[in-house]
Amino acid sequence: MEPIRAILLPGAVLPADLAYTPLVEALGHNVQAVPKELELYKDEEPPAGWTLDTEVEGVLREADARGWQTFHLVGYSGGGAAALAFAAKHPERLQSLALLEPAWAGHWDWSHAYTEHRSEYQELEALPPEQFMPAFMRLQVRPDVVLPPQEQTPPPPWMARRPAGVRAFLQDFKNYHLDRSRLAAFSNPVFFALGGLSHPDEYGELASRLARVFFPDFHLEVFPRRHHFDPPHRMEPERLAEGLRRHWASAEGQREPQHEATESQAH
Repeated sequence: MEPIRAILLPGAVLPADLAYTPLVEALGHNVQAVPKELELYKDEEPPAGWTLDTEVEGVLREADARGWQTFHLVGYSGGGAAALAFAAKHPERLQSLALLEPAWAGHWDWSHAYTEHRSEYQELEALPPEQFMPAFMRLQVRPDVVLPPQEQTPPPPWMARRPAGVRAFLQDFKNYHLDRSRLAAFSNPVFFALGGLSHPDEYGELASRLARVFFPDFHLEVFPRRHHFDPPHRMEPERLAEGLRRHWASAEGQREPQHEATESQAH
């Protein structure tokens, strides 16, 4: 049997290798899982004119360099937004899509709660770097979640580029055109991993909207003890790997597709 081929896009904070090493190990030798660093961080500053399309083109180059005509795409947070953009632009290249709490999913059908919550991101723009990242993290988890304190040791060198990278994502989300009709035409299996402790007005809303508006073959899996900053690909990689293997088996025709949500695992 041919090995499963998957490209893994990280979020805007941890580098791809650090983010996905536990998941790659859990997936095992029969999966060619490639953590791909964001184009956003190839240089010291975000590339001029960077958008989600820059990440889309980077995924294309990665797949073409490996000779992969089709493959599975996994995206977390900002990488999840880029994965949605890729599915809208190049659906013929994807066998499936897996979204690990994508940071954004278009401008349409926002609920009042989601609209109010997204407006709070505007207040981050005036903050200095040392306040920006803690405030950015706080918005994405339930109010009663205790986030770890900032470490007193010097941060790793790559961290210096992250505030500018996060701001680039937030700016592009205001203007990027995610083609609704093309995304709605994507018929291959879609997997969504949701942390039970992530902010419900953001990630719970996104999961509900994507299941309701798009994706006839949609599977939601809830990880009750996880939130956006201790995500399952790092904290529960074995369980996530099992879910992804089922998802990929469905995409490759090894079982009938279905539309379901694993709500029981949220309790």
